[in-house]
Amino acid sequence: MDFNLTEERRMLQDTLRRFLSDTYDHERRNKVIASGAAYDTDTFQSLAELGVLGALFPEAQGGFGGTGFDLATVFEELGRAGTIEPVLTTLLAGGVVSDLAGDSQADLISSIIDGGTVVALAHSEPQSRYDLESVATVASSDGADVILSGTKAHVINGAQAQMLVITAREHGEQTDVEGISAFCVPIDAKGVTVVDHINVDGTSAATVVLDDVRVLSQARLGAAGAAYDVIELATARATLAVCAEALGAMESAKALTIDYLKERKQFGIAIGKFQALQHRMADMLIEVEQARSAVVNLAGHIDAPRNERERHVSAAKNLIGRVGAIVAEECIQMHGGIGMTNEYALSHFARRITMIDHQFGDVDHHLERFIALSVQ
Repeated sequence: MDFNLTEERRMLQDTLRRFLSDTYDHERRNKVIASGAAYDTDTFQSLAELGVLGALFPEAQGGFGGTGFDLATVFEELGRAGTIEPVLTTLLAGGVVSDLAGDSQADLISSIIDGGTVVALAHSEPQSRYDLESVATVASSDGADVILSGTKAHVINGAQAQMLVITAREHGEQTDVEGISAFCVPIDAKGVTVVDHINVDGTSAATVVLDDVRVLSQARLGAAGAAYDVIELATARATLAVCAEALGAMESAKALTIDYLKERKQFGIAIGKFQALQHRMADMLIEVEQARSAVVNLAGHIDAPRNERERHVSAAKNLIGRVGAIVAEECIQMHGGIGMTNEYALSHFARRITMIDHQFGDVDHHLERFIALSVQ
């Protein structure tokens, strides 16, 4: 396996890094959050125009990338800059749409890739925690229509989306893999209630309540009751994305800490001269490189057979969570009190790293899942 970036990916990386370093910083992000907006629409549209969203999808679906290394390249740079724009939900919901959509949804896929439509996946539920198969939302047929009833929790950018991809059970028990379908539902459909909330890292999520929402059967994506495998694959790809994003955030936190150790003086010398802090920094550098290896390994196995892919997903997510906690804690401690202040960039990276540990399964969940997958 060749771990070096191709020329096209290196160009994408360089372009994205230059754009974000020139136009995006901690002050701009804080201004957006303080204004009450969930993200900077101009930045998101610029990312689409640069081809960043297209890099998340294969050529057959209208993009020009879509491989594991494409995702890792894009999201590491987004994590390095600390962006809050809805690129993750574009990958997650867009992946479900593009894999299940028929001819009638072709225009929707194009609009997702060019940034014209934000689509959010409404799959997690209050009782499901991290279990993808736990779906209590019901889809019942009524002639040519389907009626959706239930509650979805922590829908990433749910309040900012124009279209929701809602999963619901058409048959089977609550924890059955079979019987889950996905439906495209406009955000303003009758019976849809969306309650927005801001996460600790400044990103946006929502609770979506479905009160007898009536849609045409043509709103169903793919065959009835057969959406689980696509949802699991989309979640695996999104897990790779947040692992790469966490890696980028760790790199920025590390760089900020190195600069601080060089500048902060005590007893007339830079504190970076103290051997105890040098040892802690060296240990942290080793942990970050281990995290990089985990991201590269998962990127190389994201298209592997299901069991092999999911073992690597859980192994990488568990390691990223453990290393992320070490990096966030060490960077804040070496900064002292300033590391926790909202005015300082490190605080955002620490919060985002912490948040990522709880997205798509935390350390404990993926350790147990890896063990279960290893004995199958």
